[in-house]
Amino acid sequence: QVQLVESGGGLVHPGGSLRLSCEAPEYTLNHYAMAWLRQSPGKEPEGVSCISSGRGGDTAYYAESVKGRFTTSKDNDKSTVFLQMNALKAEDTAVYYCAASFVDCSSATVNPSLLASRGQGTQVTVSS
Repeated sequence: QVQLVESGGGLVHPGGSLRLSCEAPEYTLNHYAMAWLRQSPGKEPEGVSCISSGRGGDTAYYAESVKGRFTTSKDNDKSTVFLQMNALKAEDTAVYYCAASFVDCSSATVNPSLLASRGQGTQVTVSS
């Protein structure tokens, strides 16, 4: 199993920014698409972003709800994926998970049955 470790969550005011990090084992980013999911209490998990594997050309996809505000990127040398979140809103409050997918991205939505692994999650709270 691919072990993923998220960090960077916290409490931020509306309009603020946070950057989440997801550390993965070496070479993971070359072989797996990397997704960010989020889940709020009482809601189904939502795909936030997905960035394709090295084979897929590092193309990134975003949910409509975060497009223009969130950016996902990779540092292959550090085997780390990032989610830069700007202009945060109260409705962005959720536990954010990093996930590795066997199948390359075609949208921000990933098939849960095709995930190689998911991290433990990091809480993001947007509140005044």
